[in-house]
Amino acid sequence: MPVIKHNPEGVFPPYRSYSHAVEVKGDSSLLIISGLNGYLADGQTMPDSFEEQGEIIWQYIGTILKSAGMGYENVVSIRTYLADPSYDEVNVQLRMKYMGDNKPASTVICCQLLEPKWKLEVEAMAAK
Repeated sequence: MPVIKHNPEGVFPPYRSYSHAVEVKGDSSLLIISGLNGYLADGQTMPDSFEEQGEIIWQYIGTILKSAGMGYENVVSIRTYLADPSYDEVNVQLRMKYMGDNKPASTVICCQLLEPKWKLEVEAMAAK
């Protein structure tokens, strides 16, 4: 089965030996999206607020889905890492905004993220 790496323009450049997403193609396609954070497209700048970081991440997910010929309706699993449990309600609102009627499997974990300025990180899987 072919494996396709997705690092589309409009998403910050991947750093330190990974791809933003990897697609496994066969009779169907499975897209595995790496954990994304709220860096702007320059890969250096990040807004301070949870809401802004979340919007950027969900827009990146949309860009990556589109690069694989998919949309938010194809998402089958979401894993979200929150830097603080107080962000949960805003996180739920963002997920509902972007996922619409799609209700994929979802896990939310509260933990210390790699960089103190990160408020959340989101990874996803999509299939078609």
